[in-house]
Amino acid sequence: RQAEELGIGAVFVSERFNLKDAPTLCGAAAAVSERIGIATAATNHNTRHPLITATFAATMHRLTGGRFALGLGRGFDSLFRGMGLGPIWNDQIVDAVAILRRLWNGETITGHHGPAGSFPYLHQDSNFREDIPVLLAAIGPKSLELAGACMDAVVLHTFLTDDALTRSVAAVRRGAERAGRDPSDVRIWSVLATVGDHIDEARRLRKTVGRLASYLRGYGDLLVRTNGWDPSVLDRFRANPFVRGFQGAFDARASTSDLEYLAALLPEEWTAAAALGTPGQCTAAILRQFELGADSVILHAATPAELEP
Repeated sequence: RQAEELGIGAVFVSERFNLKDAPTLCGAAAAVSERIGIATAATNHNTRHPLITATFAATMHRLTGGRFALGLGRGFDSLFRGMGLGPIWNDQIVDAVAILRRLWNGETITGHHGPAGSFPYLHQDSNFREDIPVLLAAIGPKSLELAGACMDAVVLHTFLTDDALTRSVAAVRRGAERAGRDPSDVRIWSVLATVGDHIDEARRLRKTVGRLASYLRGYGDLLVRTNGWDPSVLDRFRANPFVRGFQGAFDARASTSDLEYLAALLPEEWTAAAALGTPGQCTAAILRQFELGADSVILHAATPAELEP
């Protein structure tokens, strides 16, 4: 409600396997809103049967009058191993999205054997003609080109440098061109941590240092490589006894003193790839994303109340 009052265009619902179930949260957002777009950013195609995911998306699409978009991502290989699932590969995502789109077009799928799995019979409603956008959260160039080739939109990653953002945009457009698509048909969402100095320091640390440190433990190699950062810094960070022994996500469990310690381990330039400072400086950083090629900007790690200034 606050976001709609501020004129914010969309809300992106993240997912963690504790108290952040994407379908439930999306339904709650739909129930209290009238205009704002609602998207998952991101869920995974392999944690639910494709018919369940198709039903979730179709329900949200109808419930909101077309304000919903399904955002998918690659996720964490280590988490999937713990769940007894295999890692996600790009061909699996392509196959899963093709299945979803066929179901939303009223088709019946029989005897399907593909990268996303084997399904004897899938069907929703022969009268369906549901135009539901599908987004891909991506970092690496191959995934970005894939998004350009077959997705409606792509969601980039937090803490990308200006150069990395420019290269990411080029990869998406390149993938679209190679697939014979109009590159402008793929909506590119930059993801910019927006943490102004009107927020207290402890929360700023959690939203910057805590969030980045959590990413570095999960898929730091890819993020460091994408930004052209020094990989030896990442090696030292991961080898640190405190980092190695910490249980859970830093942005969820670390104390303020923990975050201050982590801040000393990371170069300031790594957390500087964000909208920081006064409200005016944050606004300038957001507008800079459009200059670098983004079509839209997700103001990450921020509540509507924090964005009001």
